[in-house]
Amino acid sequence: MKEMDKLYSEIVVAGCGNPLYADDGFGPAVVERLKGMELPKNVTVVDAGLGGPHFVFTLLNPESTKALIIVDIADFGGEPGELRWLTVDELPEGSYLDAHSWDLTEPLQCIKDDILIRVLVCQKKYVSAPEMDIGITDEVQRAIPGAVSEIIKEIRMNYGNA
Repeated sequence: MKEMDKLYSEIVVAGCGNPLYADDGFGPAVVERLKGMELPKNVTVVDAGLGGPHFVFTLLNPESTKALIIVDIADFGGEPGELRWLTVDELPEGSYLDAHSWDLTEPLQCIKDDILIRVLVCQKKYVSAPEMDIGITDEVQRAIPGAVSEIIKEIRMNYGNA
């Protein structure tokens, strides 16, 4: 293994969002649960907060990173707390429509042929931004164990561990 490879995990799980804005804290809450579990050494779990697009891309190396799993809230018209897996191609054209107004579509499109990218989203009920409201709604809170389970299954299915 080259020295550079040691800096990058094969699998990166990034929880995006801000717990100060109600359901926007979903991604960080899922990551917090995952950090409390024993995961394989080839998995890095990070709370990317609101700086996800800038921070997460620094954790990836197309030569050694095999997968990026993004965990976030979204508004896809489902029931609050409903989970859904998306691929990069399923993200709305031209933008990644979440509470942060990120435009991740183009950079994710650029790396999707080298790194498997999966986005696990939870249908939000309420995001308070710009007003602070600490605490995830009950519906979204109940989705956290299911999200953790989905991520573990994704790691096992595609990489045979976890």
